[in-house]
Amino acid sequence: MTTNDTTTATTPTSAAYAPEHSPRLNWAKHAPDVYKAMVRLDMAAQQGLDPKLRELVKIRTSQLNHCAFCLDMHTKDALAAGESLERIIQLSAWEESKHFYTAKELAAIELTEAITVLTDGFVPDEVYAKAAQHFEDAELAQLIAAITVINAWNRFGVSTRMVPGHYQAGQHH
Repeated sequence: MTTNDTTTATTPTSAAYAPEHSPRLNWAKHAPDVYKAMVRLDMAAQQGLDPKLRELVKIRTSQLNHCAFCLDMHTKDALAAGESLERIIQLSAWEESKHFYTAKELAAIELTEAITVLTDGFVPDEVYAKAAQHFEDAELAQLIAAITVINAWNRFGVSTRMVPGHYQAGQHH
């Protein structure tokens, strides 16, 4: 999933960026059965969800979990799926930018945050009820699965320090 290319990127004025870090571990190589199971789970969780909504959920989860690798991947996949750059940029401040999203998308984003950040130990009833108003039971089950799966991917990415910047849209589909 990552390369060990440590070429330093430069700005148009040739100022050097910080050096790229190395990943801690290529976990997919050392736990291939887990990786393959995650890929199958991810594919199953995506079924029945709108591709743009799915990518917004993955981006928001990755923002909350500070997973740079997944942010790189899912912003590129969202753009390739036709998502606008403006909506991707505003996603980190969605509560102040609600007018960029539909009521259904806002319910999904709010549910994403509630499932991802379990500081109170539960998903509030009102957040779940709002999502249930916008999603049929089967689609809601898929949305919960998609949120859960991207949280798992984020934990692999963050703990092993997967390197962002090398992913190309659609590379892992």
